[in-house]
Amino acid sequence: MRPLASGPADVAARAVPRRIRRGQGFLAVVTLLFLASVAATIAGGAMMSTMDGMPMPGGWTMSMVWLQLDGRSWPAAAVSFLGMWMAMMVAMMLPSLMPVLWRCHQAFGDNGVARPGRLTAAVATGYFTAWLVCGVAVFPLGGMLATLAMRLPLLARAVPVLAGMVVLAAGALQFSRWKARHLACCRGAPGFAQAVPRSAGRAWRRGLRFGLHCNLCGVGLTASLLVIGVMDLRAMGAVFAGITLERLAPAGERMARVVGVVLVGAGAVLLAQAIGRV
Repeated sequence: MRPLASGPADVAARAVPRRIRRGQGFLAVVTLLFLASVAATIAGGAMMSTMDGMPMPGGWTMSMVWLQLDGRSWPAAAVSFLGMWMAMMVAMMLPSLMPVLWRCHQAFGDNGVARPGRLTAAVATGYFTAWLVCGVAVFPLGGMLATLAMRLPLLARAVPVLAGMVVLAAGALQFSRWKARHLACCRGAPGFAQAVPRSAGRAWRRGLRFGLHCNLCGVGLTASLLVIGVMDLRAMGAVFAGITLERLAPAGERMARVVGVVLVGAGAVLLAQAIGRV
């Protein structure tokens, strides 16, 4: 007896369990990665909070993130900083990245890729490589400014004023067309469901380009985090909330303006406090 021919309905019915299994595996991996990064970030922030920073002229305290440079080799200090930086970035960026990764995972599976998880991981690796490059740039710049502030009292006194100005500028940037353009790229992830890459290298490069867009989109919030306290858990929570809301909320551009208002207000408060101490 000949088996009945499989129609489109039968193919679709068989595809549903596969998609469910892919979704369950994807969610489990992303959840574990997020929880591990949050735990590492909280542990790093708690460790920093137990260490006294250095009181500086101008009424501020230099973080132990930069003071650890003193007496340590630069490679060792760089590895320590980048480890904390990447844990923090994975914790802050993964929730807003997850919908994009899921669309990639679905596209890979629906287009017959044998191991969609491998290419999805390549996209995520490329994305976070962009944030690693950002950390590599931040580390020597922060170390240089910290060294100068310890040697130049006049610069140290100006740091609180400069920090307030940076946060103010970050708030103003939230209202710009430049911000809107990069935010649209981050929210839409153009091209991820079309022209599906068939190799890990191409998937990695696709993720890297997307990560660069998101770096540019979040430059104001990242700069605010750096000047307020790179391992301050409250500052990280506020920046995480801002990034997640503007990228996942239905009205993303409007939410970016709300974040801009908050940043302008915070910058004005910081600037007024700094000027009051002069």
